[in-house]
Amino acid sequence: MSAILTSQAKGIVAVDFMHVDTVFLRRIHALIVVEHGTRRAHLAGITANPTGAWTVQAARNLLMDLGKRIDTLTFVLRDRDSRFTRAFDAAFAAEGIRTLPSPPQAPRANAICERMIGSLRRELLDSILIVNEQHLRRVLAVYLWHFNIARPHRSLKQLAPAQTETLPPTPIDLADYRVRRRLVLDGLTSEYKIVA
Repeated sequence: MSAILTSQAKGIVAVDFMHVDTVFLRRIHALIVVEHGTRRAHLAGITANPTGAWTVQAARNLLMDLGKRIDTLTFVLRDRDSRFTRAFDAAFAAEGIRTLPSPPQAPRANAICERMIGSLRRELLDSILIVNEQHLRRVLAVYLWHFNIARPHRSLKQLAPAQTETLPPTPIDLADYRVRRRLVLDGLTSEYKIVA
């Protein structure tokens, strides 16, 4: 059963909106996308006024950004937000990807994306005051790069999402090496590298 779920996960992406209130009390919305198989997270777009037309364009942009990985996708999970229009579903259907809306009032049906949004809030947005859309875009881009390239994930056996597409690194004894810490987002989080 686990192998069946794992093989299906590689073909699923989940999308959801999150909102951030700026220091000037302006609400900004970000469209977050998570690939289930690798847990790789994407920022599909940021806007103060998310409309159905904007969401459709964000979906088209995402499909272009995914490139060849789009051939492995089978399903898109989304909630029943009115900004996910029929045209949004049609953008994915044109690529042979079926859209699955979650049941009403069932956030657990899109749990992986909800978890990602919770991680963004806990690990990033609860510690930084956002000024405007450009600031949010820059902060999310840096964090998502860190999340996809360097942050270990329990569900991926302590690998980063980018490492799931290659062979895992060989375990080493860190006692034999010097390790250097690199601050990410002005010290909000850190990455560690072995010094040559």
